[in-house]
Amino acid sequence: MNFNKIGGLLVLVLVIWSCATNPFTGQKTMALVPNSQLFPTAFAQYDQFLSENKVVTGTKDAQMITRVGQRIASAAERWLTANGHHSYLNDYKWEYNLVDDETVNAWCMPGGKIVFYTGILPVAKSETGVAAIMGHEVAHALANHGQQRMSAGMLQQVGAVAGNIALNDPRARDAFNQYYGVGSQLGVMLPFSRSHETEADKIGLYLMAIAGYDPAEAAELWKRMKANSGSGQAPPEILSTHPSNDSRIANLTALAPAAAAEAQKFGVTKFREY
Repeated sequence: MNFNKIGGLLVLVLVIWSCATNPFTGQKTMALVPNSQLFPTAFAQYDQFLSENKVVTGTKDAQMITRVGQRIASAAERWLTANGHHSYLNDYKWEYNLVDDETVNAWCMPGGKIVFYTGILPVAKSETGVAAIMGHEVAHALANHGQQRMSAGMLQQVGAVAGNIALNDPRARDAFNQYYGVGSQLGVMLPFSRSHETEADKIGLYLMAIAGYDPAEAAELWKRMKANSGSGQAPPEILSTHPSNDSRIANLTALAPAAAAEAQKFGVTKFREY
């Protein structure tokens, strides 16, 4: 057996050995970087980010971010406990901060560290809109999407190295390097990222509903997101890390009744009005 075959088998064994089943998706996911390493690094980066930015405290908006975040986290814990995964969140350290910045964005780091920028609040429009955003961002962390992206990036690099080792002819190696980067990005990494966004939309929708927020409002939020993005031509979905706005709106609209039905299992028969 030659070196390349042995290397390929070792990579395959590593990938299989390092896979974990995510309770929210029921799928095996790559975990080449364990959470025991990933979470402390994310927490340190989060603290550094906060020290370098203007954190808003004591305002009604800041209090709302914390309140919604706690409700979404509680919804996740209730769902996990009901489905036999009561210890899944043991290593999560939830924290919610509003940062004074015009950027229309929010994010959640691995392990539950969340930032909302003030620039997204006018688009959110209401507490329910904030819950839709919060559910989506928290879902990324719960589904270990950051861990999966890191693992996929590592495998992408391994593939590049293996190709360069296997090809002795300089011209063949140059052609491989030229096409491998584009091909792996368009054929693997971007679809992988879009699938994560779709997963987070679904999980987030369920979480906001269990937390008592109307899931039908998530599609309305994305209509506002689309309007806020302006009239510029968006890149084709195949070239984007995210599904198109229209795809997301249609998907969220279709999923809202199922999310409401899931919330009923947890005694939520009426949604908060905000």
